[in-house]
Amino acid sequence: MLDRLKASRAVPSANVHQLPAAAGERTALLRLADVGKTFYMGEVAVEVLRHISLDILAGEMLVMVGPSGSGKTTLLNLIGGLDTATQGQVWYRDRDLNAFRQAELTRYRRDKIGFVFQFYNLVPNLTARENVLVATEISDDPLDVDETLRLVGLEHRRDHFPSQLSGGEQQRVAIARALAKNPELILCDEPTGALDFETGKHVMRLLVDVQEKLGKTVVIITHNSVLGDIGDRVVRLRSGEIAELHANDRRTPPEEIVW
Repeated sequence: MLDRLKASRAVPSANVHQLPAAAGERTALLRLADVGKTFYMGEVAVEVLRHISLDILAGEMLVMVGPSGSGKTTLLNLIGGLDTATQGQVWYRDRDLNAFRQAELTRYRRDKIGFVFQFYNLVPNLTARENVLVATEISDDPLDVDETLRLVGLEHRRDHFPSQLSGGEQQRVAIARALAKNPELILCDEPTGALDFETGKHVMRLLVDVQEKLGKTVVIITHNSVLGDIGDRVVRLRSGEIAELHANDRRTPPEEIVW
């Protein structure tokens, strides 16, 4: 099914960077250089991120782990163009997101990024298929909606509304919606945070398949440290800084994770 979906994609234009053949040859899709983020509450400055330098490699699964308040969501927002850094640069290929005009940031979010949120953010009065279809209508090179729903195992639930779906099914619709835009980068904010153990493992398996078989770059933020074993690399955040960055010698399949 993944192969069929992959084959249904339009042929990319000549100026699109292709994924390297092997992990060791991967190039940086995004590069963060000495990034900091400060919020102001009146006259009080709150430094949420400081001195973040990190490459996000094309085609990898990167898991960012940290407790509440460690800066995970803020960092994800900077990568996704939902916010801008107050220090340093966030480079997408050869362009600094901080230099983007608002219209350029909108195009970046629309064309390059697929978002998956903890609480799904589905439109309640649209069916599963319609929720996915909406995303494809703003994409220049979308995937087939019905094939994408088959990929996430929900072709039989395509005409159901979110209120008629379980939490795991709603999250799979959210993943299908993010994937259907055919983005380069899928950003997941606590994708298993609202799910039970078994459903969470199924969702993580789906994300691993999207990365491994469709070649998407996937970044996951989570407070659950054991999920770091699923990724190619793990970033551990503490108090707004990178406390540790390492590559996994062996990626643990989601089915083997013990939470």
